[in-house]
Order: sequence, then structure tokens, then C-alpha cells
Amino acid sequence: MSAMINWNRFSELIRSHERFLLTSHIRPDCDALGSELGMAGVLESLGKQVTIVNGQATPPNLAFLDPKKKLLALGVDVQPADLADAEVLLVLDTSAWAQLGPMGDVLRTTKAHKAVLDHHIDSDDLGAEFFKDTTAEATGRLVLEAARHLRVKLTPELAEPLFAAIATDTGWFRFASVSGDTFRAAGALVDAGAVPQQIYTDLYERETLARLQLRGRILARTQTELEGRLAYTSALREDFDATGALAPDTEDVVNLALAILGVEVAVIFVEQADGGNKISFRSRTPKVDCNTLAKKFSGGGHRAAAGAFLPGTLAEVQPKVLDAVRAEMR
Repeated sequence: MSAMINWNRFSELIRSHERFLLTSHIRPDCDALGSELGMAGVLESLGKQVTIVNGQATPPNLAFLDPKKKLLALGVDVQPADLADAEVLLVLDTSAWAQLGPMGDVLRTTKAHKAVLDHHIDSDDLGAEFFKDTTAEATGRLVLEAARHLRVKLTPELAEPLFAAIATDTGWFRFASVSGDTFRAAGALVDAGAVPQQIYTDLYERETLARLQLRGRILARTQTELEGRLAYTSALREDFDATGALAPDTEDVVNLALAILGVEVAVIFVEQADGGNKISFRSRTPKVDCNTLAKKFSGGGHRAAAGAFLPGTLAEVQPKVLDAVRAEMR
């Protein structure tokens, strides 16, 4: 595991600096937030000073991961000038400028040493030192490996966010990225204090009425074609207005479309409050690489799951994207 990462060099980087700034991608998910919190715990156990700042606030449904309120939002909890004393800026769970949002400007202008710990396939030139393993099922798994190489003892505070990161990025251990080592890693986190039942409950059994109503609208809009092999749907701004749901409430809905019998590829279009559409791709067939699809629209991700953002209205965006998907499936 992680043969592509020079852990000796990573350990040297950590041990030779004292002040660390951690960040991840906008629209943060459990792998992003769990990796940040886990890495912060690793660094703090070594006596380092750590600040976590993201380009967007933590989604309310994931706030349970951060009981000590370590996750800060740029421009809300902290200003760029407050981050100038960082010695190392470590980016987790992304290698793309577009996904950094406002933190991209911080990365461009910082005098800190820049590094990336990530498992995604594609990489932009971030002017950083890369520690990347694209075979890893989650960045949270890489943080766990970092803890081992740095000889940091796992604690419940470390184990919970890392378990959530790995569990969610593997679809709760059902994706093809899962191996025996995945379960061994999860077992080590459980032994250290992670409680899967509680994490699952916090993630999936705290539904709001607004979230359920939003999902109902999205699912009712689902269409299939190519003899039922392609399914697609959309979340409109009017859906959020009518239900009171939040943007993170669309998380995982695309997987429900993929669960339809006979569907090989699923796509969801989510209208954004400030314009444009977020697109999520899912595939269960080796013939269609979601990362390749997303790259056509300046996005990226993994073979089975990827995403992109396109400016324009749904009426403008949807035909272009679906034409690209159809071409890959034929």
C-alpha cells in the first residue's frame, strides 16, 4: 500500500516544520473533512501548530465530525492575512486549482512550502510537492498510513474522522476500490475507538424532512435511455426553494439512480445558487470511465465516480453532457 509515496520524505517534511495550514476542496465531503481532521490530529500529537481552513463552510450534516470546531472557512472565520505565518500548506484530497475555490489564491501567494496528499488521478501544477497514490481508496487511508510512518498512536479523536473518510469514499465498503487491506485499515480504526454504528447513524439516519422532500423531487425527475443503461436527473433551484433543503442534501442521490436495475451509468445535474451546474457521474461498467468524462468538462475524479462544474443554464449544459455520455456508452 502507498508504494508510490515516499513516506520517508513526507515524514522529513513534517518533522522539520512546526506551523501547518491544511486545506481541501470546496463542497467538502467526508474524505476531505475526515482527512483534514485526521491529519490535524496526527500533527498535533507531534506537538505541531495546525490550522484547517477551507474555501467553503462545513456542510451542516457533516458538522458532527468536528465537535471542537477546528474546521474554519476563509472569509468567515479567518482572513487570508491571518494565514501568513504557515510554514507548510498541505492540500488534502484534491490536486485541482478549480476545486480549491478561494483557498486557491492563498496557495498561489503563500510563502509556505506547498505539499499535496491525494488519491485522485489527475493533477494540476499547483507548484507543490506531491505525495500521491491513485490506488488508495480514500485520502483518509493515506492519512492513516502517514500516522503509521510517523509512529503516531491512534486515538478515538483520530479514528472517527478517518473511518468516516474511508467508509464514505468506498460507498460504505461496497465499491470496487475495496480490498482486504481496506477492511484491515477499518478494523484498526475501530480498535482505536471509531464506532461504525454511530458514524453511520450520524451520516445517514439524521434525515431532515427537507432533504427527503428534495430527494423525492429529484428521483421523480429521473429518466432512462439507451435501453435503460443510462439514467439521469436534476436538482433545480426551485426544488431547494420549495423544500428548504441545502446544497449538501443532494449528496449520494446519484447513487440511487445508479441502483436502478439495468443502469450502467448515472448522471445528476445540480443547479447552483450562484449560477451554473454541478455534474456528478457514476459508472458500474468498465467501458465508461467517469474521470475521462469529467475531464471533458474540466472536472475529474475516479473511474467509477467523478464530477465537474459547467457555467450556463441546465437547458444549455444538459444536452452537451448527455451527448458525451452517450458517445462513451455506444
